[in-house]
Formats: sequence, C-alpha cells, structure tokens
Amino acid sequence: MRKSLLISTLFVFCTLLSQNALASSDMGWKSLGVGVGYVDPDNVDGTLGFGAFADLGTFATNWHLEPQIGYWSKSQGAFGYDATIRDLSFGSRANYMFPVSSRKFQPYAGAGLGLHFVTAKVSTPAQDMGTFIIPAMTASDTSTKLGLDMGGGFVTPLSAKTDLTGDLWYTAVSDVGHFSLKLGVAMKLGK
Repeated sequence: MRKSLLISTLFVFCTLLSQNALASSDMGWKSLGVGVGYVDPDNVDGTLGFGAFADLGTFATNWHLEPQIGYWSKSQGAFGYDATIRDLSFGSRANYMFPVSSRKFQPYAGAGLGLHFVTAKVSTPAQDMGTFIIPAMTASDTSTKLGLDMGGGFVTPLSAKTDLTGDLWYTAVSDVGHFSLKLGVAMKLGK
C-alpha cells in the first residue's frame, strides 16, 4: 500500500510539473540515449552499470529535463556463501546547461529524484554437522526506496544527429548510495 501511494504521488507530482512546464517551455522528445559505466555502491565492490535516458527539452532557460532508467547488480561470494544486490531505478533529473560560446563541449550540473527497486539475496550452502545436515537456504528482500541524484557531466557532438555524453553522479539512497561514472551516446530526434 505504501509503495503504491508513493508511486502514485510521484506520478501526479511529475505530471503536474510537466503540465506547467509545457505552457512556457520548449518541451518535447529531443533525444534518446543509452549509457554504460562504473558504479561504486557503498559497502560493496564496484560493478558495471547500464542506463537509458532522454532529453525532454527545456522547461526554463538553460534547464533540461532528463528522465532516466538505471540498473546495476553485484554478486560476491566467500566460503560458499553468495550475496547479490541489484538496483533498478526510474527517475528524472533537472540539468542546468552552462552557457558556452560553442556547443562543442557543453558542461552541465543537476539534481533529481528517482525510485529505486532494490533486491538483496543471500544463499548459504548445505552444512554437514556430523549428526545432522543443515539444508541450503536462500533469503531475499525487495524494497522500494526514494533516491536523490546530484552530479553533472558534459555533452559533445559526434555528428549532426549523435552526441557523446559523460557524467558523474552521486545517488543518495538508504543502504545503497552510490557513485556512477558513465559514458553514453544520444541520438537526436526530429529535425
């Protein structure tokens, strides 16, 4: 129930915000992209992360709206025990594009919110205690958490229809906060 209420509230908030922004902005699907890079979660070794993002245009001067989806997973094992943690996130970021004289290198900084669907799983092997055997066990937990993104990056054109993006973000999420450093490619839509 709590998860449904949180998702519904976030959806209504984002819808209302986008309705007001559309009235005085240049909103619309400007580009779609994918990215890959290094994710360094708190208390877990670094891992590979993937994502998809879009540029929905400007909602105010120099401010771009960027919805994004991210995923990373890390498994570790020792002494027969295996632990896995996964994070699938859906969020939106507001990026301030710093004014520059040439668009050959466009830096930006931003912040945003996201919903993180975090799954943790631990498996233990069967153990022979001599007189009895403790069976193998698996325990898992899934939770939905709200995260705050802070960071920035750059956009540089590769061609008339393709941009290279690079960014560094810190995502503050309970128990799974993480830094991410990613490179991406965005394809421009429309003209």
